Amino acid sequence: MYDVAVIGGGPIGSRVAYRLSEMGRRVVVMEQKESLGEPVCCTGIISQKCLEQFEIDKRVVYRQANSAKVFSPSAKLINLRRQKPQACIVDRAAFNVSLARRAQDEGAEYLLNSPVTSVKVGDDGVTIESGRQPGELDRFEAKAVVVAGGSGSKLVDELGLGRVGDFTIGVQAEVETNGLDEVEVYLGRQTAPAFFAWLVPTSHRRALAGLLSRRRSGFYLNKLVSSLAAQGKIVSTEVKPSYAKVPLKPLARTYSDRIIVVGSAAGQVKPTTGGGIYFGLMCADIAADHLQQALEDDHLSAKHLSNYEKAWKKKLTGELRAADWGRKFFALLSDRQIDRVFDIMKTNGVDEALLKADDLSFDWPGKAVLRIMGHRALSRTVETIKLPLPPGRVGKGRS
Repeated sequence: MYDVAVIGGGPIGSRVAYRLSEMGRRVVVMEQKESLGEPVCCTGIISQKCLEQFEIDKRVVYRQANSAKVFSPSAKLINLRRQKPQACIVDRAAFNVSLARRAQDEGAEYLLNSPVTSVKVGDDGVTIESGRQPGELDRFEAKAVVVAGGSGSKLVDELGLGRVGDFTIGVQAEVETNGLDEVEVYLGRQTAPAFFAWLVPTSHRRALAGLLSRRRSGFYLNKLVSSLAAQGKIVSTEVKPSYAKVPLKPLARTYSDRIIVVGSAAGQVKPTTGGGIYFGLMCADIAADHLQQALEDDHLSAKHLSNYEKAWKKKLTGELRAADWGRKFFALLSDRQIDRVFDIMKTNGVDEALLKADDLSFDWPGKAVLRIMGHRALSRTVETIKLPLPPGRVGKGRS
């Protein structure tokens, strides 16, 4: 019997497997894909802090970024630039493989092409069934299970933990550029309604073009690449899009008897950007620490594993609420209002103030949202939008 079975061999599942294996636990990782190096619908932007905190292999980094160009609906520009690199753009496929190898080096066992078909929780353990071969089922026993299969997994609902209450769709494609050095972000209802689009340089003359949208995401991607081609930023409109479901709210409950849910499957994702790597890795460590203690104490009931949820919510709830409020506020803005916000930020130096604020971090966008909306010049605009203000945080007229 394994100590822990991890369902999902992405970076979050591999981080859990690595930490538990490092602590001497017998771990198996079950991944439905045939290869961990398959392309992933993710831009792969992580912070410098994330790179260092989780000791990520620098060989998976395409490039560092210290700036981003943000365009309003009418092409007004805010150029966010700092002297030191703020983020890294990683090869997501290589990133997945790197974290899996680290877990394997510690003794974790990986079973590829192993879609999980059933998880049954008993008094003495969990039975996992996997359909590795057509018409055949493999059975595995474990003391506990970590579900880290991403936001598209139906397993969470089948385990009685419900579904993520709100989500959007991410779509992107690799494109050839005419030379691009900076990340570019595009706003506007005609580009990505209620969200944003991006063009992110990766390797030489290659980039990822994509966007978030609740509906017609493929249609908006085609519009985006056509616009980029017309501007001479990319070479061709022929693309192969990939799609991903992006949660915007956490799962209502992320634990049960002998079960823990982590990462995108738990909705541990930034509501503003849809990024889930940093929060997911952080929660993976929390999950591993609590599972290790629960295994030592032989207490794997829902009551004891609820401490995992209390711990990750203590770290993330404030940030998630602030970021969710910012996302909802932005979704209510018309294109004209977005342009007006750009004008206010430029005229009043809000963008420069943000760049000089050492306490604002790429990993915690909610704090930046509150800082922007709390600025005296912008607070009046906030008050015209029919959305409740975070108590005591926004609208006080401070600059």
